[in-house]
Amino acid sequence: MFKIIYLFAFLFCFSISNAQNSDIDLLKKINLNRNTDFEPFMKGITNSAMPVSVGTPIIIYAIGLIEKDSTTKKKAIFIGESLAASVFISLALKSITKRDRPYETYPEIENVTEESSYSFPSAHTSVAFSTATTLSMAYPKWYVIAPSFIWAGAVGYSRMYLGVHYPTDVLAGAIVGSGSAFLCYKLNKWINKKRATHQKKLWE
Repeated sequence: MFKIIYLFAFLFCFSISNAQNSDIDLLKKINLNRNTDFEPFMKGITNSAMPVSVGTPIIIYAIGLIEKDSTTKKKAIFIGESLAASVFISLALKSITKRDRPYETYPEIENVTEESSYSFPSAHTSVAFSTATTLSMAYPKWYVIAPSFIWAGAVGYSRMYLGVHYPTDVLAGAIVGSGSAFLCYKLNKWINKKRATHQKKLWE
């Protein structure tokens, strides 16, 4: 786990030293040229990240309880585990890198909302992509995958639109979220294999 955290810290430092200009230039194009009519919508998208991410495993687990379906409950636990991992890694990276918000470094950036934490990576994007990835793995149907990733992508875009994250923050958040999902899947698979070699796959 800590190897992953330090890897992202290294990548962050590398990206800052080599791509800071393109990073802020892209953010300016998104933020300063935004259509302000969409601000309420973008705020709604960005504010949906945590409620949707937390509510998804809770609702799925409740359905599993009602239907007495252990497979559904396992899926819910998997989604919740991935969410917790993505939050932990995101907060750890924030405390390590301590990157200021773009509007704090570049006064011309118009921040529509205020944030109190550090910038790298985008935790909103992280939890959104964790949820989208785990949902897609648990329910591999196009009508689950497409809406999930469209929503997660919109959350990431909204963070730049609102002026509170650099593009590299959002990219790192997407990697952390998706990576957390795959990490938890592999971990669960390994644990289940250890418990009983004849046990079926995670949600079969």
